[in-house]
Amino acid sequence: MKLAVLVAALLIAAPLPALARPLFAPWIDGTGASEPQMQVQRCDADTFVIRQSVKTNFEAPFLYLLFGKDRALLLDTGAGGLKVRPTIDGVIAGWLKAHHRTSIPLVVAHSHSHGDHRMGDAEFKDRPDTTVVGWTAPEVAAFFHIDAWPSQIVPFDLGGRRLDIVPTPGHHPSHIMVFDEKTRLLLSGDSLYPGRLYVPVSDFADYKASIERVVGLTRDRQVSHVLGAHIEMTTTPGQDYKQAAPTHPAEHALELPYADLLELQAALRRMGETPTRDVHPDFIVTPLTPRPAAPRVPKPAG
Repeated sequence: MKLAVLVAALLIAAPLPALARPLFAPWIDGTGASEPQMQVQRCDADTFVIRQSVKTNFEAPFLYLLFGKDRALLLDTGAGGLKVRPTIDGVIAGWLKAHHRTSIPLVVAHSHSHGDHRMGDAEFKDRPDTTVVGWTAPEVAAFFHIDAWPSQIVPFDLGGRRLDIVPTPGHHPSHIMVFDEKTRLLLSGDSLYPGRLYVPVSDFADYKASIERVVGLTRDRQVSHVLGAHIEMTTTPGQDYKQAAPTHPAEHALELPYADLLELQAALRRMGETPTRDVHPDFIVTPLTPRPAAPRVPKPAG
């Protein structure tokens, strides 16, 4: 009896296991009376994540700015409704000052070319020492020297910082994911994020193949986190916000565990050749059927 009491006392006194710390502080979510148009958070001295306020556009996308010794990469330019470049230029200026430099070339690329990821492109068109990558799959392939799209995965060196560029069509024909060897972050765009994973039914086979391709690359790479381009899930498992929600109270974290990529792969395999709406705690596979063609209006006779 005394032994049982002693064991119970030790268990009570033992510290609880530490919970995994969130990667970021809370993001702007539209619930406050006011919030900045963009919020910047730093993963490390060379890796920045920027969120566009839901008050400027309901998509509230995330942008990624990565620095190497030779050049920087900006992935996506936002959904419009604000000026993006002042924030990006401010981050670059701070990085240059910290590294005692006066300039660095900038590449502006996209996770894919849906409008909510490229509306800020025009702001960078005339920016000095800046290259803006085109929107189509052939233009993306040409810039990154991908000779066999979409099967070929290619390196992209920022200067002492290697990225793997992974073609991942399915959500969009030009979609890519980016794996960063330095941070072991997988930037997954709209192919995987805490939200509704929209997949055109006609492109489902491409989407499945893309997820298989990414898993093949990353399975032994010890991915630290998967970072997508939106948050559409709440903290309640399997529950998302309504389409175009103006605020995101109780918002899911941006970062997803690598296990979610494997969970998505398994879910797509179970579907076979026909995609179905499939609810998971951190994401919802959402097939898109083609819109019916507009009725044809006959021309008046004569």
